[in-house]
Amino acid sequence: MTDGRGTRGDAAYRDFAVPEVVADQARAWLALEEDERPVVQPRRSATVMLLREVPALQVFVLRRAGSMAFAAGMLAFPGGGVDERDADQDVPWAGPSPGQWADRLGTDVDGARELVTAAAREVFEECGVLLAGPDPDRVVSDLRDERWRRERERLLDRSQSFAEMLGRHRLVLRTDLLAVRGHWITPECEPRRYDTRFFAARMPQGQEADDASTEADVADWRSPGEVLEGRRAGRDVLLPPTQVMVEELDTITDLDGWLREPVQVRPVLPVPVDDGGTLTMRIPR
Repeated sequence: MTDGRGTRGDAAYRDFAVPEVVADQARAWLALEEDERPVVQPRRSATVMLLREVPALQVFVLRRAGSMAFAAGMLAFPGGGVDERDADQDVPWAGPSPGQWADRLGTDVDGARELVTAAAREVFEECGVLLAGPDPDRVVSDLRDERWRRERERLLDRSQSFAEMLGRHRLVLRTDLLAVRGHWITPECEPRRYDTRFFAARMPQGQEADDASTEADVADWRSPGEVLEGRRAGRDVLLPPTQVMVEELDTITDLDGWLREPVQVRPVLPVPVDDGGTLTMRIPR
């Protein structure tokens, strides 16, 4: 698979292979005159790299179901689009304030609140991990009770908001457990686009991530090296953001230090390039 590096003028770049499931769409888009190419407004979203040490580092990954409209069959992290109810200012909040998160995420205060809430909500919906506790110093440690499955279902069918669920259980969202690590925007050639912040979090002690999500046909823990080997061997397909994030995970020697490390993220927008019949997604380095 193509994974090239080079220079174009004075700008360094890196090229990524384009999965066949999206290659035809990208070629058709490039074939249009530039002013005729449709560009969909990206939807804001959040995804979370759940991490644990057993003792080696592992990340929780999902292979998206083949029926999914976006990134079907690809390996990814738990996450999804911001919901209008993520804007609820009644979310019980602990840790860095929405204003502090706005500085980290490069957005306004309301947008930061929505993204952080969406990250926590999605990771609970998709794999049953709840980044919340009864106070700013504790985290819920046992979610095996049937009531938590029902709470996930009520979030998924939108009969309740994340704020309502936390409030009813007298829990606060532990935003200090999240660290922002990246910001990627889906290429303009895609009919479904997302403006995604990538977060990371250490797996809360006592909790277990599960494979109950209907959006994935595989969900398990893998070391970063295993994920990258699966990509090289052709067993797994990764979009460029996932690959870059996993490559970074593969360099970690001190997880807690890495999570505390302040990061200034910049938006990355891959650009489709047809170089003599070889289609790649190009990003600046």
